Amino acid sequence: MSPYKTIRYDRTEHVGTLTLARPEKRNALNPLMLWELAQLGEALLADDTLRCLVVAGDGPSFSAGIDLVEGLAGMVSEFAERTADEQSFERGMAAAGTFRWIPRLGSPSIAAVQGHAYGGGLQLALACDFRVFAQSARVGLTETRYGIFPDMGATVRLPRIVGESRARELILLGDVIDASEALAIGLANRVVEDAELEAAASELAARLAAQPPLALRGARLAIDAGWHRDPDDSFSVGVREQVRCLASEDFKEARQAMAEGRTPQWRGC
Repeated sequence: MSPYKTIRYDRTEHVGTLTLARPEKRNALNPLMLWELAQLGEALLADDTLRCLVVAGDGPSFSAGIDLVEGLAGMVSEFAERTADEQSFERGMAAAGTFRWIPRLGSPSIAAVQGHAYGGGLQLALACDFRVFAQSARVGLTETRYGIFPDMGATVRLPRIVGESRARELILLGDVIDASEALAIGLANRVVEDAELEAAASELAARLAAQPPLALRGARLAIDAGWHRDPDDSFSVGVREQVRCLASEDFKEARQAMAEGRTPQWRGC
């Protein structure tokens, strides 16, 4: 029996699938869902056997963003009514950081996006390494319609993905774009027919899960360091992770497999 009410988590070998499970609400993010996502994140950060995570939405929508009833009238209003003290800031940081665990996983992640992905829903997809869009996808950071702005990672991640100029346009104007435009600007890695979305995400997940885990972990850390550290520090991260790979059993296995003419069996150590 699942310990969660608003999400599901399933595991097939080395691939995990996180499904937002409020289809009747277009998978809108309410306080319980945010809490359950954070709880799942704690568990997955400690799981060194996971090699890829797929994030999907149940029903026709990925996520319509913050629940307008439970969100704007509930937790967001509560923040607005409080003074800007340290406690309210810390609570705000916790809510805004709900998806921060996804980039911190030791494995890559894929968002399989169909239908609506607005506001917090799109910010969840931005936290993933890859985004596979269905043709039906319509996405946008619509927070400015409510006198606020996206604070769950979009201001950091979106400029890295589509460039600062396009990111400013999407964040400041709150435009909604379709899957074709998302692909053209690099927001989507690929676009497929709606009926093919699950299979396309699964195929990509299987390919990633078949890669050497330590090498992928090191490469992701080095890429992130290139954005968040100075050039010398980011270079040293890449070298440190490469040294870890060279000293690993996986590197020994790669050489042995090459000599024997077979596919390596990665152990992640």
